Amino acid sequence: MTSPADTEARRPTRSAAFEKRLKQRYAQERRFKLFGLFAIIVSIAILFVLLGNMTINGVGGFQRAELQVQIDFAKSGLAGDAASLSQPGAVQTLEMQGLPEIVSFAAEQRMGAAGAEQLSQDAWREVAEDLRADPAMLRGQETFWLPASGDLASGMDGEGSPEMQALAAQLEREGYLEKRFDWGFLTRSDATDPQQVGVWGALKGSILTMIVTLALAFPIGVLSALYLEEYAPKNRWTDIIEVSINNLAAVPSIIFGLLGLAVFLWIFPNMRSAPLVGGMTLALMTMPVIVISGRNAIKAVPPSIRDGALAVGASPVQVVFHHVLPLALPGILTGTIIGMARALGETAPLLLIGMRAFVATPPDGFTSPATVLPVQIFLWSDEIDRGFIERTSAAIIVLLLFLLVMNALAIYLRNKFEKTW
Repeated sequence: MTSPADTEARRPTRSAAFEKRLKQRYAQERRFKLFGLFAIIVSIAILFVLLGNMTINGVGGFQRAELQVQIDFAKSGLAGDAASLSQPGAVQTLEMQGLPEIVSFAAEQRMGAAGAEQLSQDAWREVAEDLRADPAMLRGQETFWLPASGDLASGMDGEGSPEMQALAAQLEREGYLEKRFDWGFLTRSDATDPQQVGVWGALKGSILTMIVTLALAFPIGVLSALYLEEYAPKNRWTDIIEVSINNLAAVPSIIFGLLGLAVFLWIFPNMRSAPLVGGMTLALMTMPVIVISGRNAIKAVPPSIRDGALAVGASPVQVVFHHVLPLALPGILTGTIIGMARALGETAPLLLIGMRAFVATPPDGFTSPATVLPVQIFLWSDEIDRGFIERTSAAIIVLLLFLLVMNALAIYLRNKFEKTW
């Protein structure tokens, strides 16, 4: 039987040096936790500063300066009905009947010649579209809020000449000039006047381009990952292929733009700036990311899943497509989210294939001329007119929201297909 003296003798002694080293390790651990917490706080602060700055600058981009114009159509002499105004050339017909002059005259009667001159040149087109939507307006008197000129909008913001600032202040006091939410910013396309621009054309071009990118990169990338991981023999050639794929994932995006310029525009010379060519170019850039993430996800599936499926009589193809691929799909979708998010924000490769063209109408399909939101933002940021600054910030907010929606959809699909083993 062990005596208390023997137990005390066997107890390890903790010297002063040991206690000192132990305190140092605990202190290092506390410092590490504090550094990690500090890094998180700094990251969150930077994120809030970025989002706050964009929100402050972008809120004004969703508004525009508008003038109140009252038009008496019953005395204007305009003629039309629901049948005629539904025709494709109805706007041109109204123009020939003198609608621009009618709008200008009504503005002059209400605000004077100086105020009427600051009405946007294309303001009458918005009146024409309202008449097409509701022909009954031609029988009465209607009040419209129409876009002001860029100079008057600058004067309203305290910029421009003193005369324009004074005119803007006067019209504001009289209730003829206001900053109003511009729903048309979400439905119009590019224009030369910041009061008339919109993001729908670029947003639709981004959607079409992303559809082409996903339709090409996802199946090819997943099948490549399956072949390399499940079927390809392990030899020198597959090693070269693996190294090449890893290198392609790190190649600057502008190189893929040069490849698209040299190959795709040579094959499709009449589709410059089309979403089809842009999508194929971005698919080249996205595929390596999907292949790498797909291989890692497939490799993470336990071998027991394969052995169990083979033991109950499944063929090798059934093992891959019925067991391995469904279990690896959440990881594959994670890589796809990363690749598509990178593709959505790319500008350089699309500039090289001509997607920086001025496109005043939304694209009709995958082969129509189009631009994308990042390129549109780049072009607006390079404009001399200061009115485009707020519009650029607003377009950035739209791009971020589109990215969040796309990622949310991908995360939902990933969680839906996620399985445990």
